[in-house]
Amino acid sequence: MKLFIILGAINAFVAVALGAFGAHGLEGKISDKYLAVWQTGVHYQMFHAIGLLIIGVLLGKVSSPIMNWSGWLMFAGIILFSGSLYVLSVSGIKVLGAITPLGGVAFLAAWVLLVVATVKHL
Repeated sequence: MKLFIILGAINAFVAVALGAFGAHGLEGKISDKYLAVWQTGVHYQMFHAIGLLIIGVLLGKVSSPIMNWSGWLMFAGIILFSGSLYVLSVSGIKVLGAITPLGGVAFLAAWVLLVVATVKHL
């Protein structure tokens, strides 16, 4: 429970910091296309940071391996999805775009498991 709340809060903090960095530090240094890619990474990181916070709170009510898996998949999704978009934005290495869908699948699986755990335990 506590771990996912901490991971969620840290990721929310990082998303805000990276959003500000993208808006102020990267403007004019990377193309508008890659700046939009950067912002997509920031948005998805923030959405899923909130998801981690929700999972952490729910784990306080229900101890469920399914809910734990949901949290870990959400965290992995942040790293794979948002992380690959950040690196792609500043490096221009397009092959990194192949990693992004893996993070997307992790996000989808995390949300499905959250639904399953909620239906089963709440």
